[in-house]
Amino acid sequence: MPGDGIGPEIVAEGAKVIERAAELNKFKIKWIEYDNGAEKYLRTGELITEETLKEIKKKCNAIFLGALGDPRVKPGILEKGILLKTRFYFDQFINLRPVRLLEGVWCPLKDKTPADINFDVVRENTEDFYVGIGGRVKPGRNKASLEVLRELYNIKFGLDIESSGSEIAYQIGVLSKKGSERVVKYAFELARRKCKNKLTAVDKANVLSDIYNFWREIIESVAKNYPGISYEFNFVDAVTMWFVKNPEWFQVVVAPNMFGDIITDLGAMIQGGLGLAPGGNINPGGISMFEPIHGSAPKYNGMNVANPIATIWAGAMMLEEIGQPKAGEQIVNAIQEVLKEGKVKTKDLGGNAKTAEMGDAVVKKLG
Repeated sequence: MPGDGIGPEIVAEGAKVIERAAELNKFKIKWIEYDNGAEKYLRTGELITEETLKEIKKKCNAIFLGALGDPRVKPGILEKGILLKTRFYFDQFINLRPVRLLEGVWCPLKDKTPADINFDVVRENTEDFYVGIGGRVKPGRNKASLEVLRELYNIKFGLDIESSGSEIAYQIGVLSKKGSERVVKYAFELARRKCKNKLTAVDKANVLSDIYNFWREIIESVAKNYPGISYEFNFVDAVTMWFVKNPEWFQVVVAPNMFGDIITDLGAMIQGGLGLAPGGNINPGGISMFEPIHGSAPKYNGMNVANPIATIWAGAMMLEEIGQPKAGEQIVNAIQEVLKEGKVKTKDLGGNAKTAEMGDAVVKKLG
């Protein structure tokens, strides 16, 4: 699903590298292309349909996504109508983000090396404040919502919505025991698989106490099954400070949806930028979706200057998830060799190499 802006360019390079890795490891990739994105929406008014999702479920093992977003479309329409709808449909309850500084990449943190920045963030991907429960209430309208909110809002602020003429907006965060348990378990299992001995759990329980103390209780409960892995709680604001000051402290980080969304962008910056940051939306027993975490960068559309490394790396994660871990590891090693050598650099890395030239360089390093 190439998507918008630079999406088609970077997906093409990712596919090129994946096909070479498949050739070397004697398996084949069959691609089915879907044109869901801004152009289709502007042309037809259609986002991703139930029919398309059912077809993907029937025919595909995974989804390789470029990017979504277009200045001609109001923010949130494509993201909710395609990206979030796909995540929820396939119950991709894990968002996995490796935060790893590769050799040859400039880091904005003074004196930090690849040995200091090498951890994974496991973000809950289908609950929290992204469940879509919210709205706006005006006096005299939205009666059902008004009745639910009236008592809560009046108690908190001593303000009667009707008599004051005050409009309010609200968004509700929801965590379920089942939804949180499976994410926390995945994070502990990832730590075990990677021979890590510490897990950091992120929240804001000192202010949003009802929802995130519930989160903490679930972490404490699941942790009992992993006696060899210690765990700690960090408030989200503290985590952002320590990511910058002492990233070497972190091994596996698990976070609720909204906070995970925020801290993984910070993680991308300390590993060298969005052009080097892959992500996976994972359902371990179903269809997962892999993408770079950056946007569609419409101002660079068609210029062949975008860095495809994040997309290529996301493709490596995809191969690992669908049962080809050797091929995935080979791709990451090839990326590392290209960056360490430093002969091919795209604009964001301080060079002038084209998107396709970076893809060619990774293919060449694969052998």
